Amino acid sequence: MAGIALVLNPLAKQHARDPSLADRLARVLGDEGVVRPVATFEQLSTVVDEIRTRSFDVIAIAGGDGTNHTVLTHVARAYGGQPLPHIALLRGGTMNTTANSFGIPRRKPEALLASCKRAYQQRFIAPMRFVEPHLLRAGDRYGFIFGTGAIHGFIAEYNTRAVRSAAWAARVLLTAVGSAAVGGETIRRVAPRWEGSVRFDDGTAFPDRDYLTVGASTCAQIGLGFKPFYRSHERADHLHVLGIHCSAAEFVTGLPKIWRGQPLGGERTYEQLCRTATLIPRYDEVAFTIDGDVYVQRGELEVACGPRVRVLVG
Repeated sequence: MAGIALVLNPLAKQHARDPSLADRLARVLGDEGVVRPVATFEQLSTVVDEIRTRSFDVIAIAGGDGTNHTVLTHVARAYGGQPLPHIALLRGGTMNTTANSFGIPRRKPEALLASCKRAYQQRFIAPMRFVEPHLLRAGDRYGFIFGTGAIHGFIAEYNTRAVRSAAWAARVLLTAVGSAAVGGETIRRVAPRWEGSVRFDDGTAFPDRDYLTVGASTCAQIGLGFKPFYRSHERADHLHVLGIHCSAAEFVTGLPKIWRGQPLGGERTYEQLCRTATLIPRYDEVAFTIDGDVYVQRGELEVACGPRVRVLVG
């Protein structure tokens, strides 16, 4: 069955405060597909199995980065090595970093779904417009942005507030910047160092030492307009991996460069384009984030370039 399968997270911020959104999206979609609200992993697994069995052409996801990551993880596992359907990111969550990075307009989910529906209906006249990044795989989870150390610490601090927003993210960042200037407690909490080494598939490695962060991505942005992974589109089938080893205060002085998508420099950062990176921790665990969700991996963690995905942009 061709059509659009809309997966909606009713617990996402915008949806939780607007319970009629699912009905409005269903009216926009009409007979071009189905709407499937999912609130648990079990429901999501069932819905993804339905999408694969019925061969939907497009999976539209209404939620933020965390919802996108969770849905794409289940989709990538279910499809295995088979080509994935087109993906439409309809925003609707607290964080929409990947949607911003891929150039998806800052519009309401209904407007984005209506645009997706028109493009789908006219696909035989004018091909649907999309970008084609690779997913990033961390262990058995899929997304676009991975990080340990300060990246993980920032997200953990951001998640301490029940009601989150871009303004709260900016406040966390500014508070951390001020704390870094005086060596305060906040920066030690927000930017814990990660200790270990990183081994790459070509035999090279980042050395065993402490890092402000080790991050990897297949998209340029990391949030609030910062673009540390400026080489993420440079080579197909490759990740851009950074090992930032300077102090938090030195990193703060480099934030304008990161905003502009420029390198921090070899005295602060190791970097590598690779297909696979294996993080080897000193102390038997890797605390990390992928697209805003946080996890802990016992032992080594493999981060790799995953399947290519077609993300609709217009």
